[in-house]
Amino acid sequence: MKLNELTAHQLVPLLARGEVSAVEIVEDVIARMEAVEGRVRAFLTRTPEQALEQARASDERRRRGAARGPLDGIPIVHKDVLCTQGLRTTCGSRILEHFIPPYDATVVSRCRAAGLITLGKCNMDEFAMGSSTENSAFFPTHNPWDLERVPGGSSGGSAAAVAAHETILATGSDTGGSIRQPAAFCGVVGLKPTYGRVSRYGLVAFASSLDQVGPIAKDVTDVALLLNVIAGHDPRDSTSANLPVPDYTHCLTGSVQGLKIGVVSELMGPGIAPEVRQAVQAALDQFEALGARCEEVSLPHSEYGLATYYIIAPAEASSNLARYDGVQYGYRTPPDRSPQGPEDDAPVVRMYSRTRAEGFGTEVKHRIMLGTYALSAGYYDAYYLKALRVRTLIKRDFEKAFESFDVLVTPTTPTVAFKIGEKAGDPLQMKLADICTIPINLAGLCALSLPCGFSQGLPIGLQIIGRAFDEGTVLRAAYAYEQATSWHTRWPTL
Repeated sequence: MKLNELTAHQLVPLLARGEVSAVEIVEDVIARMEAVEGRVRAFLTRTPEQALEQARASDERRRRGAARGPLDGIPIVHKDVLCTQGLRTTCGSRILEHFIPPYDATVVSRCRAAGLITLGKCNMDEFAMGSSTENSAFFPTHNPWDLERVPGGSSGGSAAAVAAHETILATGSDTGGSIRQPAAFCGVVGLKPTYGRVSRYGLVAFASSLDQVGPIAKDVTDVALLLNVIAGHDPRDSTSANLPVPDYTHCLTGSVQGLKIGVVSELMGPGIAPEVRQAVQAALDQFEALGARCEEVSLPHSEYGLATYYIIAPAEASSNLARYDGVQYGYRTPPDRSPQGPEDDAPVVRMYSRTRAEGFGTEVKHRIMLGTYALSAGYYDAYYLKALRVRTLIKRDFEKAFESFDVLVTPTTPTVAFKIGEKAGDPLQMKLADICTIPINLAGLCALSLPCGFSQGLPIGLQIIGRAFDEGTVLRAAYAYEQATSWHTRWPTL
């Protein structure tokens, strides 16, 4: 039995009965990592020695009857956008290549408190800006289903590590689809919780009104288990919602009898590849066979989601990334010893500009410039303010739809995973990869992606969208579909 291929909920009873140890699980995962990581390249930092030390401590707690919870002893990896005390946090950027935070993100500290074992930090698009993990400053990650294809982004390393059985659980962050899109491309399950459900304290900011941390796992049950650990109010995050958190595993009833499902017509049209549309339609047929009712619903302003997002997100990024100036922390350009004439900039200005020019990658520079322009005098009303108004219209479309439906369904992505380099020269096509996921972030809702089929041997993702703070209904629908199908039992061979 290969322990690294099991789910968390399969390992939990084995640990509880003493049939396996946390050390044995971690050893199996490390062996798998050593066997395939050279081809997948999911990790930026690996911590096998520390993981084994944590596993021994977990086994000792269980021997004393002092396990910290059901997931005590289960391995996890974190996207490298979450601060980890004493362990470098790069955000996939040269500008933070050697940054070691003095504190843990709340999500990380909650995982530690629950006894989860940290295996390392996963690769990502620089500062979470991208849809393929090709924008990492260090190297691209490869999709375990086809090593010539992208794993999605920006949480591509986390999704690829789960799909390749290099970990049991993972965390990601989602600003416009960065958990759900790689989950779809890699054939795993990823949940973007409602904005405010999971603390953003210690999450290095991209776009503060859109970012949200969430779980990536092998199946829906594992997503629910990890969400139980990381969800809940955090006084250190002013946007954290002070609302009760249910036990999400209790929502996994297996029944969707009478559930009303809205099928978003605007996201089932010509922009969606035929094989993706067919797989989603087959999933809807399965839901109806299980007793749900599926009907079309319109989100008329969703077509403006992409344009709205690419005003708001870069504007917030421009503000958030202004802190990386080479003064307080991160990369600083070496001293300029070249001769200086009377027309030269002041030395500190040269240091600022060169640090940012050398430390940031092309995509990050593009978004900073776009956001700075949108916020500049004379353009704020024409761009940023107008985008905020459209965002409100998108949110109202969802509110109206949820007056009639319990959940909404769309494809997660318009296509299956594309080849590395295929869209590198076409920024619009790259951004269109997130056309189905972006509206959910703009509205602040929760949504989950899970496998619903295959095309060209590559996974297809189904997106289930829920009301604000109604992750339970989303998980209920996803679990019922998952249990009625076999897509979640298929794994890549490496």
